[in-house]
Amino acid sequence: MSPTPPRLAVMGAGAVGSYFGAVLAQAGWPVVLIGRAAHVQAVREQGLAIERATGTQTVHLVADTDASAARGVQLVLLAVKSGDTEAAARALAPHLGPEALVLCLQNGVDNAERAAPHLPCAVAPAIVYVAAALTAPGVLKHSGRGDLVLGAWPDAPGVDVAAWAERLATAGVPCRVSADLAAELWMKLALNCAYNAASALGRADYGRMMGVPEVRALLLEAIEEVVAVARASGVALDAEAVRAACLALAPAMPRQVSSTAQDLVRGRVTEIDHLNGFVARRAAELGLDAPVNRTLHALVRLVEAGLG
Repeated sequence: MSPTPPRLAVMGAGAVGSYFGAVLAQAGWPVVLIGRAAHVQAVREQGLAIERATGTQTVHLVADTDASAARGVQLVLLAVKSGDTEAAARALAPHLGPEALVLCLQNGVDNAERAAPHLPCAVAPAIVYVAAALTAPGVLKHSGRGDLVLGAWPDAPGVDVAAWAERLATAGVPCRVSADLAAELWMKLALNCAYNAASALGRADYGRMMGVPEVRALLLEAIEEVVAVARASGVALDAEAVRAACLALAPAMPRQVSSTAQDLVRGRVTEIDHLNGFVARRAAELGLDAPVNRTLHALVRLVEAGLG
């Protein structure tokens, strides 16, 4: 790879995309954030304010509302909501060359698969672990972590994953290469299925949720269903590893609330169809049952139905 920092576009610059775009911009990468008008205007006028426990830092970035701002970039971080994946891919397609790489920084396990048919370049998932939230346009609260997991992927043949991981790590984004990215995707899906809906419905942070025995048991039942569906889908998911990760997440991020909870507070449609809803649908296709995930999905949809 060239030693020159790659040109980067963040498509869907919400909390996750803005965070990683800012870190890479600080490392000297040419970055453009593509997002909602209010956020873009705030970033243009005053920069992106990143609030941490240690203080607030302002990062100045280029920002735009149109996908054409990604023209000719070498790397795209696709961070739109899962329901917008195909539309975002179609919007980007005319502006990307075959040498570009699109990394899907999204919840769910099938975003890269859904984006790939619409793009002229390699597409792969990147698993994200970061606690971040946009508290106002141009203002990002970062509560912890900020790392990625990459791996070989069918829609990214020939991509030097290790080289990209090293490049991202050197720029301040810790990046691990997995030998089984599919299993890691389903691991993240299991954690999202356990925490996201319960946090939203209970209006609770992760620490409080895990302090209620009945909720703790519910979360573990939800991940058991995800493990069963993953295995039936041909993904070798380690049940004990998923259970341990679920139990470890709340102590690591006790004050975090889920992205689903944040969406409902803002009156936005959530990604629940691509989390618990996805598991319930896939279970039905495979002749299995996932009553906990099906119920959590239905209850979040009920709340969504009252938002309009």
